[in-house]
Amino acid sequence: MLIRRKKTDDALVALGFLSPSLLLLTAFLIAPFVMAVVLSFTNQRLISPLPTQFIGLRNYARLFSDPDFWTALRNTVLFAAVVVPLQSGLALFLATLINRRIRGINFFRGVYFMPVVITMVVVCVIWYFLLIYPEGLLNALVRAVSFGKLGPYDWLRDRRLAMPTIILISIWQGVGFQMVIYLAGLQDIPRELYEAAVIDGANPWQQFWHVTMPGLRNAHIFVLVTTTILAFKLFTQVEVLTQGGPLGATNTLVRYIFVSGYRRLKVGYASAASVIFVLIVLFISLIQRKLFVEEREIR
Repeated sequence: MLIRRKKTDDALVALGFLSPSLLLLTAFLIAPFVMAVVLSFTNQRLISPLPTQFIGLRNYARLFSDPDFWTALRNTVLFAAVVVPLQSGLALFLATLINRRIRGINFFRGVYFMPVVITMVVVCVIWYFLLIYPEGLLNALVRAVSFGKLGPYDWLRDRRLAMPTIILISIWQGVGFQMVIYLAGLQDIPRELYEAAVIDGANPWQQFWHVTMPGLRNAHIFVLVTTTILAFKLFTQVEVLTQGGPLGATNTLVRYIFVSGYRRLKVGYASAASVIFVLIVLFISLIQRKLFVEEREIR
């Protein structure tokens, strides 16, 4: 009886400590998602004198038959497929470079991390003036380097260049965050492992693959999952720089939801798109966690 009572008391104490987080999680994540699921089966509009009606799966049928939805989904998947490996690989490369005990290394760490602390809206405004056609600084640089043989390029209104431009800006702004995660993981790897590898005759490349990469397993999982989620949430860069253009070449799922719900006032339809968006991100995150099982320390 005493053991059972102690377990009950421990469970109540644990629940007490968890209750603030559970309340916030319920209020800002679970409840909104449940509301979105309910609204997705209605014709709810943001402003309308007509009463809300249950319409079943009509919103989902319209969603899957809308070519703009599939274009936005394709653009989002393409963005994530390019950004996640490139940004993660570049972050690991930069973390490896600055994981050294040399004079002035903190300066370089600050320089690489600086874009992260600047809000994306400010970053996009700065890049807009750099990319403006035809007199932007980037076009002037291209003409100078090529001695006038190349350019000018309309970086934001050319269908072939708009999405690559958004990708490069996003990687530049966000790579510092993943770099810090990898840097923390690198500094957590015991130096004795590298010393043992050197004694066994391993060269630097072999040390990287057989000591560094396994030691960063948990960091890899965190970086891949968070970067994938952030990539699928692409909105600010597109809204500020291209507004989804040209001809939908940079439109994304989040912007599609925003336009449907707040500009076209179709809250029920936007809720259906939001439910699909959440399920896609959840499915991909679960696959990543399944493929890269996190190593936990046994005590």
